[in-house]
This record gives sequence, C-alpha cells and structure tokens, in this order.
Amino acid sequence: MASQNPEPGRPPGSDEEVITQALRRSLVVLVLLCVVAAGAVWWLQRRPVPQSTTLAPIQSPIASDTGRGPRPPTVRFTDITREAGIRFTHHNGAQGKKLLPETMGGGVACFDLDGDGDADLLFTSGTDWPDSEHGTRGTATSILYRNDTQPGGPIRFTDITAGSGLDVPFYGMGVACGDLDGDSRTDLLLTGVGGLRLFRNLGEGRFVDITGPSGLPASSSEWSTAAAWFDLDRDGDLDLFIGHYVEWSPQMDREVNNQLVGVGRAYGRPWLFPGTFPSLYRNDGPVAPGGVPRFTEISARSGLRIQNPATGLPMAKTLAVAPIDLNDDGWMDLVVANDTVQNFVFTNRHDGTFQEIGAQSGVAFDAYGQTRGAMGIDAARFRPDRALGIAIGNFANEMNALYVAQPTKDTLVFADEAITEGIGPASRLLLKFGLFFFDYDLDGRLDVLTTNGHIEEEIEKVQSNVRYRQPAQLFWNGGGNQTFISATAAEAGSDLFQPIVGRGSAYADFDQDGDLDVVMTQIAGPPVLLRNDQTLGNHWVRLRAIGRKGNTDAIGAWIHARTEDGRRISRQVMPTKSYLSQSELPINIGLGQSRMTEARIQWPDGRETSFTPVPDQTTILRQP
Repeated sequence: MASQNPEPGRPPGSDEEVITQALRRSLVVLVLLCVVAAGAVWWLQRRPVPQSTTLAPIQSPIASDTGRGPRPPTVRFTDITREAGIRFTHHNGAQGKKLLPETMGGGVACFDLDGDGDADLLFTSGTDWPDSEHGTRGTATSILYRNDTQPGGPIRFTDITAGSGLDVPFYGMGVACGDLDGDSRTDLLLTGVGGLRLFRNLGEGRFVDITGPSGLPASSSEWSTAAAWFDLDRDGDLDLFIGHYVEWSPQMDREVNNQLVGVGRAYGRPWLFPGTFPSLYRNDGPVAPGGVPRFTEISARSGLRIQNPATGLPMAKTLAVAPIDLNDDGWMDLVVANDTVQNFVFTNRHDGTFQEIGAQSGVAFDAYGQTRGAMGIDAARFRPDRALGIAIGNFANEMNALYVAQPTKDTLVFADEAITEGIGPASRLLLKFGLFFFDYDLDGRLDVLTTNGHIEEEIEKVQSNVRYRQPAQLFWNGGGNQTFISATAAEAGSDLFQPIVGRGSAYADFDQDGDLDVVMTQIAGPPVLLRNDQTLGNHWVRLRAIGRKGNTDAIGAWIHARTEDGRRISRQVMPTKSYLSQSELPINIGLGQSRMTEARIQWPDGRETSFTPVPDQTTILRQP
C-alpha cells in the first residue's frame, strides 16, 4: 500500500517514496540492534570475572578430614638403601643430546641366584654412547648384589658383580628371570638397545653369556624392553616373549629434533617414531645335561605381529607385559601395555598361536576410545569376588587404568573402573612407570604401589605444576565400596614418598620376616630400598612352588585358598610385573587375624593338588 503522507514534492506511491520509507525502517532496526548489543556488553561486564584455575603442585597425598570410611593402618616403610650396602647408581650415558633411551631405563630383579631361599638383586644400567666424550671410561654394567641377611638381623647386600659374568657393557633396559634348562638355577635375560643378552646361571654367583648359541639375537638394531618367561604351549618348559618399544637410532632421534617451548631440544615423543613388532621364541627343550637351551623364533606365525590397519606398518610400542590365564582355560595369555597406541590382549589358541582381542575385550583404549601412554602393568584377582583386574600406569595427565573383568558369560569383557575403585583421580598428575599389586599390611587384600617420575628434567618450565622428581603412590585396599584409598606419609612413612625419577619397581621379603619389602629404581640416580616395618600382628603364609622338568619354579601356577572367615584368595606364581622388572617368586598371602582352612595349587599343566600350609612360615610345594 502507498504511503498516505508522502513527502512534499513526491507523488504518493512513487519509487522515491518507497525507497525513503525502506531506509527509515532499516535505520530503526539498526538502532534497536545497537541498543541490544550495548545492553549485552553492559550485562557481561557487570558479572564477576571468574578466577583462573591453577593446578596444585604434586605432593604426597594428604588424608581427608571428612572422617568417612576406614583409613589405611600405620605401616612404615624405611629407606635402608645405604645401610643395606647398596651403592649402585643408574647410568644412562646422557651428555645433553637428549637421546630417548636415556630416560626410559632401567629395571630391577628380585630373584634367588644361589638357592639359599632369600631374594638377591640385579639392577640394569645403560652405558656411554659410542661417540661419548668419555670414551670407555664412563662405561657401566648391570650390578649384582647377593643377599647376606642373617635370620633376625638387618638387611645386608654384597656387590658380587666383578667376575660374575654379568660385568659386561650393554645398554640395558629390562630383565626377566627363569630356569631355562631345568637345573633349578635361575637364569637371566637382559633387554636393551641393540639386542638381548641371555645369561646361564652356573651357580656360586657366576653366569655365562649363551645368547648366540641359544638362537636369540645377540646383536640387532631393535630396542627391546619388556620380557617374560612363560609356558605358551604347556610342554613343561619356558618360552620367551620380548616386547620392543619404537624403531629408533641416534640419527633418527636427531632428525626428529623434538623441541619444547622455553626448553629447546627435549626427549622425543613415541608418536614421532615408527612402531615395532613383539617377538616370541619357543623353547625347543628338553636340554641335555651341560647343553645349551635352544629357541626358535615363531613371531610371524604366532599372531603377535599386529599392523596398523591404515598403513600396514607395525603398531606396537611396548613397555610392559602381563602373562596371565585370562579365561581360566589353563593356557597362558598375554596383556601388552603399549605407549600412545592401543593395548593388546592376546588369547592363547592352544596351537602355538594367539588371537588379539584388545578392542573387543575393552582393554585396548580408555573409556572414551582414546589411547594412553601405558608404562607398567600387573594383573591379579584383587577383590573378594575374585574379579580379575588389569592395572596399568599411564603418562602424566592420564589416570591409572584398572580394567576389571565383568560378571558376564563372556569372561573376556573388561571395564575401566579406576575411578570408582579409587586409583584413578589421585594418580592423574603423576607420570606412572612401575606398578604392582601386593599385600603390604598382610590383611589378605592386594594393595597397589606405583613408582613415578617425569621424562623431561626441565618440565617445570613448561608446566609449573609438574615436577621431574615425583613421589610414589600407595593405594591401600580397604575392601569397601571404593576399594583403594591413598595412604599418606603419616600412614606409610615419608621415606616411601620421597620424590625420585622413578622407573622400575619390585617387591620381595628380603629379611624373611613375612612382610614384603620394596625396591624402586630411578634414572641416573641410586635405587631406593624400603624395608617394610609393619607390626600389625597379622598372620601370613609363604608358599614356594617347585615344578618339574623345564619349569622348576612353576611359573604360571595358581594358588587358591579359603580362610576361616569365609574369604577366597587366589594368587599367581609370576615374577613378571611392573615396568622392566621382576619380583620374587614365592607367594606371600596375608591372612589378617584369620587362618587358612583350605588350600590347593593348580600347576602349569592343569593338574591340582591340595596342601596344608604352616602359619607364619614358608611351605614348600612340590609338583607330583
């Protein structure tokens, strides 16, 4: 409709009049929009400015003052490293070039080298790099300590490395222990940069290198990390799994040239390097008296070589492995912890091959389908319902994982219950390496210890709330709705929580008093040996299983027990756990104030025998 009041001189309905009216309406709308925008700005400016969020520096856990639920008992861990005679310092060969292996070692093994019933110690170490300015003067080797503790006396170790046969230069990472030839002496395998080293135990503290004659690669370009002896085919002898980290060389590391803002050159990240395949070696025993065990590589046909589906290249970046029978079929399976790529779950097909079901089982990723930086691993039945748990220590700003078997017909379905079980949120800021289940207070419930430390010395320049040296974390299993509760320095002693650049960790009853002591390693520094000084008066049994043929330590056997207060307890004979490390073989079972009423052992070949343990003593179990 035409305007009823046209401007003077403009006829009604003319083009000029229409344009004029349109312009006026546009100006009105524009003014209204400006008013609304001004009002919005005023409203936002009058709201209080939110305070910036900062993360608290890492420190030892502090007990909650809410008074809700039980607290861990007082069990003091005492640092006795120097007092016990340990003088070892880890050597990584670092001279400022920031080569990745320098920050990834090293492991520790608690094993009985001389058959006297107590746990001795082996620490792995690196060496100087070939182009080192120190030449061979700074070369280091693994260090072997004999346990000379007398009954009732203080823990004492003697360095017997010189002349042991282990005093050879090798850039070592991990260690695996097992009797490979059935002579009842524990042999040693070392992993590291540039191959493997297999040492046969000759007795009296002497070892001989049999890597070449055994069929294992004495020299290669591979960087081996996790290793485990286990009987994959139930033929009575020990086979070998070897995990490799990334494809690496000094030249590749220099070309990657990883940089951190404010720091400069920094240690490379695993996603900057190609992945690898793990290796599997079958033991072709039995070994003739005085002969050398022979191994055949079966990696290609075993099903362990997982490829990236997009590129066809090797996927694994392995740092830890947990051999365990996941589905109760009597055959050993493997759970493999990978750094920044998915974890693997290999189920045993009973024919020398494995099927990878990590994604289907729920263990490959976190709850959001993301990969994490997995370091140490352990698996155990940690709850009263005997649910199998797989615990993994992950990178900084990633929580521990605790994959728990779900009560379904399919026994290979797991869910990450780290948050609800209590070991998740408290662990997020820390960079976790060593991790294992153990019962430190002898109440019959398995607790968790993690050993922590960052990879970059100057990380504080980038993240002010993160430290290079970090305290350990001890999670007490209280058996409640939230299974694990962080122990404090007041409850476990400040020595346990001293900040270190933690890596490997293991446990053993070094003084044979019934409770478990702890050893932790660190990069370019001394280890920490912690004596367990609990005085709770809880009962315990200690079980040493002796198998037949080539597996005289009965690795892979299961102990099942019942107590008079109705609890069911299951423990696996397995030294391989944590990060690059081995814990002692005897099984310690805490009983609290109860007694064991029923006990049986399921041997690696599937047969079972019952036994009557002696309270507060060691019971020896022999396979019939």
